[in-house]
Amino acid sequence: MNSIIEKKSFEIAVRIVNLYKHLTSQKKEYVISKQLLKSGTSIGANVSEGEQGQTKADFHSKMCIALKESNETYYWLRLLFATEYLTEKEYLSMEPDIKEIIALLTSICKTTQNNQK
Repeated sequence: MNSIIEKKSFEIAVRIVNLYKHLTSQKKEYVISKQLLKSGTSIGANVSEGEQGQTKADFHSKMCIALKESNETYYWLRLLFATEYLTEKEYLSMEPDIKEIIALLTSICKTTQNNQK
């Protein structure tokens, strides 16, 4: 893994997969957790694609999609916590990581957009 965002997005994907396994096996929650699984693993997939992008515009596009997926992931985490599928401890263990990824991707998207002008 070449970049910080690639490393962090992969790490959160692993945690999301493990959380999905926990939610489906222990909490019997299948709908919201599936949404979380899709968005949470899509972050890293888009970052990885962007890192190998053929153009700067391709890179920018994939990073912005990853940002959207990060925001969606954060939404599902908040919803799972609000509906008591996640304990406060579980939620607080993931919240700083997803917020950091959102901040990194926001910065990357803004920087690459400004560099394209």
